[in-house]
Amino acid sequence: MEIFQSTITGLIDTSGFTGLGDIRCIIMILLSFVLFYLAIVRQYEPLLMLPIAFGMLLTNLPLTGLYHPELWDPATNPYFAPSYLPLGTLEDGTSVFQSLFITETSLDYGKVLHEGGLLDMLYLGVKLQIYPPLIFLGIGSMTDFGPLIANPKSFLLGAAAQGGIFFTFLGACMLNFFDLTGIGFDGFTLKEAASIAIIGGADGPTAIYLTSKLAPQLLGSIAVAAYSYMALVPVIQPPIMKALTTEKERAVKMGQLREVSKIEKIVFPIAVTVIVSLIVPSAAPLVGILMFGNLMKESGVCDRLVKTAQNELMNIITIFLGITVGATAVADNFLSWKTIFIIALGLIAFCVGTACGVLLGKLMYIISGKKINPLIGSAGVSAVPMAARVSQKVGAQTNPSNFLLMHAMGPNVAGVIGSAVAAGVLLSVLG
Repeated sequence: MEIFQSTITGLIDTSGFTGLGDIRCIIMILLSFVLFYLAIVRQYEPLLMLPIAFGMLLTNLPLTGLYHPELWDPATNPYFAPSYLPLGTLEDGTSVFQSLFITETSLDYGKVLHEGGLLDMLYLGVKLQIYPPLIFLGIGSMTDFGPLIANPKSFLLGAAAQGGIFFTFLGACMLNFFDLTGIGFDGFTLKEAASIAIIGGADGPTAIYLTSKLAPQLLGSIAVAAYSYMALVPVIQPPIMKALTTEKERAVKMGQLREVSKIEKIVFPIAVTVIVSLIVPSAAPLVGILMFGNLMKESGVCDRLVKTAQNELMNIITIFLGITVGATAVADNFLSWKTIFIIALGLIAFCVGTACGVLLGKLMYIISGKKINPLIGSAGVSAVPMAARVSQKVGAQTNPSNFLLMHAMGPNVAGVIGSAVAAGVLLSVLG
């Protein structure tokens, strides 16, 4: 009887129910249920929102041992690099050194491999910046840069829409001038502000890539905000577009784009890779792999590789990326005032980016002699192809014979390049 009682007691003591006394774990589990609802019922970016939600659920279930936040904190898991202090020279000329160990700021990945759980192992793909570029490989293999090549002015609209990133970066930094310590908020560092600002690019992989380098402790919050706003493009953008344009401007019909030759489509990814990598080397991992995927597609000689990049590889990396990013949303990092400010600033970044694109579109409308519809500027925020479809929808509401989709795809794909370049600039300055 005593053996039976001790067995039952041991099972109870080692069960996860003992950890549910922490109300924060319960809150995080309930939040994961909210994300399940958004992904399954509302279908908000379900391909990534569902894995993120399940990763959040797994990491907050007590005693599962799947993810260990302390292993990813250099303060608690530093790397000790061997160093040698010269002490002198013997009579035969042999140098004598004292062995030392110097603490570096990098993580001890060996400890992660030996002591980490399943999600720790998968998270290595995020921490080592492997998953986001591979996602860009798939995106590149599915993207047609023809509309951008046919209308190079679209590059300007894609660049203008990145204004939300830098505006929000300054706004996040300015919060440090206000005394908000009374509510438990001590402001954002420059690296955290940059990671939050990149939400304005409406590009989830880019946001994850930059945040994993600059502010990994905010990765869960930033990923949830980024993909939520990407899903809400059809809700957020139309009011801004209509507020900044007149009915006459929205009704402008644009001429048909010229046909782009195959040689142009082949040269384009090579030229962009060389130019961007020389100007902003930090953007090369994203832009280079994006253009490699596109070159495989446009060359017409790598059909098997293109199909793999578009389907099997893209799907596998999406699963790994989503569930590991969700795993970083532990209570200590997620349940804070920083998360609330991240969500608010992310919305501001997205709205300002949309407004900047539309306003430059208005300027181009005037300069071109009213031949450019300013609505296509809103597509520069990079959410491909949803933002372009929103431009088409709003234009068609004003003029049913209007067809802006292909014209909006130019700024849309330019925004993908623009957000990666913006991330590279921030990384060069703050990385």
